[in-house]
Amino acid sequence: MGKKIKTKKKSKLIKVKKKKEFKSKIPKNKVGKSKEPVPLRVSKNYTEEKVQIKKIKKQATEKREYNIKDSVVYPKHGVGKITAIEKSTIGEIDIQFYKIFIDKEKLTLTIPINQQSSLRSIASVNQINKCISILKTKPKIKRSMWSRRAQEYDQKINSGKIYELAEVVKDLNKNTDIMAEQSYSERQLFEKAFERLKSEMIVVLNTSADEVQKKMDKALGRNQNLESTP
Repeated sequence: MGKKIKTKKKSKLIKVKKKKEFKSKIPKNKVGKSKEPVPLRVSKNYTEEKVQIKKIKKQATEKREYNIKDSVVYPKHGVGKITAIEKSTIGEIDIQFYKIFIDKEKLTLTIPINQQSSLRSIASVNQINKCISILKTKPKIKRSMWSRRAQEYDQKINSGKIYELAEVVKDLNKNTDIMAEQSYSERQLFEKAFERLKSEMIVVLNTSADEVQKKMDKALGRNQNLESTP
């Protein structure tokens, strides 16, 4: 009987020891809880500021289409030639731009490359031939007030569209050299449109100003009376 009691006591002692050993392996802090890593918190404002700084240093650009010595048309000034492609830093942003010289007005324009949609290439020979055929057609008679018509003509001249330019020349042409038949403002708009179209035709046809003048006058039927006189 004594032997059986001893074996029971031993088994109890072993169980108690195992429990103590298991508990001692778990690390505890001062409060008595297990130590766990605290996750780092990053404020949203900090990450947003970094993204904004990167965006400020970038500039939206368009693919470059023109080279130095190319002839282009700027709607409000007409035909010009690209003299240089330069770089400049404005507010930590690198900007590329065209230098365009307008010979008729003796003016140099600075056009950023990312705004080159305002420019267009000079017309083709086929487009010039179509303009000449437009000049040969009859002018449209408009009975609206002159102030409204003058505004429409000015918008067409500054649109940069060569066909609209030819239409203004055709509509304001009086088919004669007698300037008294035109008002001052009407004559100004006609001369502005005529010179714009003429300057582009000179570049496209690669000919002299006199030759272009003769072609335009012939298409408009101007100076016919002078040519017929002996």
